[in-house]
Amino acid sequence: MQKLAIIGASYLQEPLIQKAKDMGLETHVFAWAANDVGEKLADFFYPISITEKDAILAKCRELKIDGICTIASDLAVVTVNYVADKMGLTGNSLESTYVSTNKHAMRECFYANNDPAPKSYLVQSINDLRDKELSFPVIVKPVDRSGSRGITKLENGQGLTAAIDYAKEQSFVRQALVEEFVDGMEYSVECISWQGTHIFLSLTRKYTTGAPRFIETGHIQPASVAMDILERIKKVTFHALDSLEIKNGASHTELKVTPDGRIMLIEIGARMGGDFIGSHLVEYSTGIDFVKAVIQVALGHFPDLNAKISGGAAVYFIFTAKDVDKLSLLKSQHNEYLVDEYIDEDISGEIVDSSTRHGYFLLKANSASELEPFMPE
Repeated sequence: MQKLAIIGASYLQEPLIQKAKDMGLETHVFAWAANDVGEKLADFFYPISITEKDAILAKCRELKIDGICTIASDLAVVTVNYVADKMGLTGNSLESTYVSTNKHAMRECFYANNDPAPKSYLVQSINDLRDKELSFPVIVKPVDRSGSRGITKLENGQGLTAAIDYAKEQSFVRQALVEEFVDGMEYSVECISWQGTHIFLSLTRKYTTGAPRFIETGHIQPASVAMDILERIKKVTFHALDSLEIKNGASHTELKVTPDGRIMLIEIGARMGGDFIGSHLVEYSTGIDFVKAVIQVALGHFPDLNAKISGGAAVYFIFTAKDVDKLSLLKSQHNEYLVDEYIDEDISGEIVDSSTRHGYFLLKANSASELEPFMPE
């Protein structure tokens, strides 16, 4: 029986662990002990923090694992590729890992390779912006986080110091970026790569709360865009993946299409998108088992990417009672669209990032257009 190491044990990794078990693999899961679902689901669980790369490497060498992977976690990607590199397993290089998990290094890489991206500056304080050419509005964010953590949009310089401090508080390395804000529709591109060849899976439209935090309220696939725009999105995405030297595994590229049709890269994760995008929506809308494909690449095999269906899929996140009302409306009109739902008992708490949302419901239908009336405004 082949052995698969999985970095992380939270609910984000549950589809990965379960899929590996369904494939007949022996699952070895590493994470800080926190009574998470992966601790119970795994065949073997090791209470080692996902940041303890050398301790995990030592255990993986002892186990003689056949592959290592994670989904929806930038922090876990660092350890995945570290172990893969040291053991000669399939992954991405350590250089690629750095530029795909540090947003400042990513921006510098984009600039060097002529990939379209907004002007951005690495800062410790507002003093670092002296003598810099910067146009408002701006986005201030941590250099190394995801899930809308630490993000603030500012229309002018008022509140800039506080926004930088807030972003630094959320950053693992206590650094922030100040970037010029790009106006336009938000999308993400879901791909998988094998030995440097990139395969497009789906384009996702993102719904957010807007300024100042831009917390995701929902996602839908496939996004409705003109064919010429889709082809340009693919071209820009594949070029940027080459720039970051992402050669193996899943990728999640966030970008905007401006009102005048320009494509601007926001950031790229060398892993599957969270928020159910990679673990559920891709398979619901295309029939491609994205999670299985990630495992196959980690084991050194070309993934099975035969699309079986062409449909629509979406996730809607619960923020307030109005969202619960939207779920009730869906059930009364098209209950057949509903795949899954979860709502916290108490939905009164403040939502400051994606981790504090109060629930979700998952949808699928014959087309995305059928689901659009039930998406957030």
